[in-house]
Amino acid sequence: MSPELISILVLVVVFVIATTRSVNMGALAFAAAFGVGGLVADLDADGIFAGFPGDLFVVLVGVTYLFAIARANGTTDWLVHAAVRLVRGRVALIPWVMFALTGALTAIGAVSPAAVAIVAPIALSFATRYGISPLLMGAMVVHGAQAGGFSPISIYGSIVNGLVARENLPGSELVLFLASLTANVVIAGVVFVVCGGLKLWAQGAVDDGSPAPATPTLSPEETTLTPPRIATLTSLLALVIAVLVFDLDAGLTAITLAVILSTAWPEDSRKATSQIAWPTVLLICGVLTYVGVLEEMGTITWAGEGVGGIGIPLLAALLLCYIGALVSAFASSVGIMGALIPLAVPFLEQGEIGAIGMVAALAVSATVVDVSPFSTNGALVLAAAPDVDRERFFRQLMVYGGVVVAVVPAAAWLVMVVPGWG
Repeated sequence: MSPELISILVLVVVFVIATTRSVNMGALAFAAAFGVGGLVADLDADGIFAGFPGDLFVVLVGVTYLFAIARANGTTDWLVHAAVRLVRGRVALIPWVMFALTGALTAIGAVSPAAVAIVAPIALSFATRYGISPLLMGAMVVHGAQAGGFSPISIYGSIVNGLVARENLPGSELVLFLASLTANVVIAGVVFVVCGGLKLWAQGAVDDGSPAPATPTLSPEETTLTPPRIATLTSLLALVIAVLVFDLDAGLTAITLAVILSTAWPEDSRKATSQIAWPTVLLICGVLTYVGVLEEMGTITWAGEGVGGIGIPLLAALLLCYIGALVSAFASSVGIMGALIPLAVPFLEQGEIGAIGMVAALAVSATVVDVSPFSTNGALVLAAAPDVDRERFFRQLMVYGGVVVAVVPAAAWLVMVVPGWG
């Protein structure tokens, strides 16, 4: 058996163990990098660590640190309360407000599961009170998180754009963001119509403005714009401007802003460091370190030539999109993106497939399937639904996730890859 094939099989084993045994995929990948790099590729420690993504480490820590401070000082609670007030009794707008809210949270740096964990309990409580389909509300929350998930300062956006830069591929942060945003808005619109949204429009506004059962009641102190919250909102705006206008590094900028907030209000930020998304940091750093080992031993070139050897680049691109969707329905979306984008590099370099469109299609295919009840976001939605038949809701999420896996990769390939973007 060739070394390249062994390294690919080890990667498959990593995905299987992470999915079935709930072990962090990044930790498994570090162990795999040590084993394959040392025993199969004969690499020393420096060779193994050559692929460690120091730049992405700073981005992940910086952005999640800043968002953790926003959670600690109540800024996210204020955003949730402000968004809910926008409904003003119009039931049909509730799902879209929740969609926009989770999208805004992920766009400014929240990890997708964190945004879903914040919004889903409130959203599903509203669904119970006003007779909204829990599948509709849950799907809107998850797709909202993915709609904002590829902004230039988001976690997913930073990871994918960093991967594109590391592989020296042509990229467009704006195209990636708009591709995911548009895809999720379209999917949300379809779900809204199919799951009874038009009937909600017919209901009009409701007079009862009392809070929904199980909806957290916020005190006036929690809904007031305090100086720390104003400073945090200003910092988030400054981060957007720094990255988009002045092209500053998102990670270093976010850490700098987080340190300023922590220094000014240490009592609000004391717990923020423990709320940094360390599991996500470990996951992506581990996976990319293993991918670096694959690059060092020539596996990436070997696999890319194998995919390109299909003879039909468009078919190879479609296959990668479906692999990303199917694996992400059960495992980590960011992990599979970290593995598939480097695998696509060799046949993208042939120039027959546009790199920008291919990366966007892979990103969309690997994340929209997070509605699956086997994924973190889907599981959070399932757990947050009050007063529902959970077995029935589980089956609904599973069927809906299956439909998404079957349809979306082909649609993303047709719209983003076939035209040859980039």
